[in-house]
Amino acid sequence: MAIEIPSREEMGKILKNSKHIAVVGLSANPEKTSYMVSKAMMDAGYRITPVNPTVDEVLGVKAVKSLKEIDEHVDIVNVFRRSEHLYEVAKEFAEINADVFWAQQGLVNEEAYEYLRNLGYTVIMDRCIKVEHALTK
Repeated sequence: MAIEIPSREEMGKILKNSKHIAVVGLSANPEKTSYMVSKAMMDAGYRITPVNPTVDEVLGVKAVKSLKEIDEHVDIVNVFRRSEHLYEVAKEFAEINADVFWAQQGLVNEEAYEYLRNLGYTVIMDRCIKVEHALTK
């Protein structure tokens, strides 16, 4: 199955209607892309939940070890993990019933894509959420 992502217009609607983003692999290092992108999204008004078992806090927000530790609804799960880890993150994503699985630019995993699409989820891969947000304002 070929990976098909929503149109830029559809991504704009997703971003406009979303408020809470859980960021898997969010680094506490301000020089890392995950940090810079998440800070930009936070500055744009989104609530960010860092998901990283190796840190206690990022961007002034307490981190959780896994998506399953988040006890409220998540609109978007934004993933900064290597492509080979996307299927494992997709399985956890399905358990929390978030709305959109978003793998950052350069990240693609067909198994994760097919798994989530077959469950009816919106899946975006190989797109930077910060860039899409800037292009769809």
